[in-house]
Amino acid sequence: MDAIRKSAILLLTLEKPLAREVISQMPRELVEKVTLEIAKIKNVSREEQEKVLDEYYSAARERTPIERGGLQTVDDLLKDSFGSDGASILENVRQSMNSVPFGFLHKVGAENVLTFIVEEHPQTIALILSHLPASQAAEVLSGLPANKQLEVIRRVAHMEQTSPEVVDDVEKSLEGRMLSTINQQLEKAGGVPIVAEILNLTDRMTNRGILENLEEEDSELADEIRRLMFVFDDLMKLDNKAIQSLLKEVDNSQWALALKGASEEIREKILSNLSQRASEMLREEMEFLGSVRVSDVEAMQSQIVDVVRRLEDSGEIAVSAGNSSEQFIA
Repeated sequence: MDAIRKSAILLLTLEKPLAREVISQMPRELVEKVTLEIAKIKNVSREEQEKVLDEYYSAARERTPIERGGLQTVDDLLKDSFGSDGASILENVRQSMNSVPFGFLHKVGAENVLTFIVEEHPQTIALILSHLPASQAAEVLSGLPANKQLEVIRRVAHMEQTSPEVVDDVEKSLEGRMLSTINQQLEKAGGVPIVAEILNLTDRMTNRGILENLEEEDSELADEIRRLMFVFDDLMKLDNKAIQSLLKEVDNSQWALALKGASEEIREKILSNLSQRASEMLREEMEFLGSVRVSDVEAMQSQIVDVVRRLEDSGEIAVSAGNSSEQFIA
C-alpha cells in the first residue's frame, strides 16, 4: 500500500471537520493526489483500515514522547487549564472511570441514539433512558412517537431495580449493533461524494485547479465530481440575478419537469423571478405533466446543474463554494 492510499484511508477515518483541517494544512500538489485517490476508493476493508491506523499510531508514538498518565496528571492538567473549575471536571472523570451502564452512549447525539432504539420494546427503551443523563434522555424521548413516549415514561416511573445481567445483556446488544453499523459505514467510505464534499469547502481557485488537473487524467470522474459539488437544491444559494441568468438558458418545459421533484422553497425561488404571466404558465405546465418518473426528474435537474456550472465557468454567475454567506463584488 503506497503512502497516498494510506493518507486517503486515514482522512476517511477521521471525523469530517478534522479531515478538512488536515487537508487545509497540506500542500496543494498533495491535496490533488490524495483527493484523486479518495475518489477512486470504492470501499475499505476493516483489515486495511486497522493496518493504516496501527502504522499511524506507531509513527506518532515514536515522534511524541508521552508523559506518565493517571488521575494525578489529569488533575495537574486541569488546574493549569481551568484553575478551580478543574475540580468538577476531575470528578466527572472519576465517575466516568467507574463502570457506568450504557456509558458509551453519553457522548452519542440524541438523534443517533434514537435511530438504534426507536424500534425497541418500550421496556427496553425505558431501561436505556434511565441510565442516560437527564438532558440526553429528554432529547431522545422527544424524538419517539407520541404513543410510545407515554409507554416509556410509564415504565421509567414504575421501574424497580433491574438485575445486572439484564442490563449487561441489553447494553452489549445495543453496543454490538452500533459497532456493526459503524464498521459497515467505514467499509463503504470513500468515493466521489466524499471528494465533492471536501472540494466544496475549498476556495474556488483551489478546487478549479484540482479539477482541471483531474480532467486531464480522467474527464468522466472530473465531471461526476463537478455535478456532486453543486446539486439542484443548491439553487437556493444563488442570488436573484444569477437565477434570472439561469432562466434565460433553460426552457419552461425543462423547468416544469425539474421542479416537479423540487422543494416548495426552490419552486418559489424560480417562480418569483418570473413575470406573473410566465409564472402562471409554468405552474400550468407543471400540472399538465401529471405523474412523472423520478429518474426523469433527476436527469433534468442534473442538466440544469450542468448549465449552472457552465455559466459559472464563463463568469456570468457566481456560486459560493462551501460558505453560503460568502460575499461577492461585481
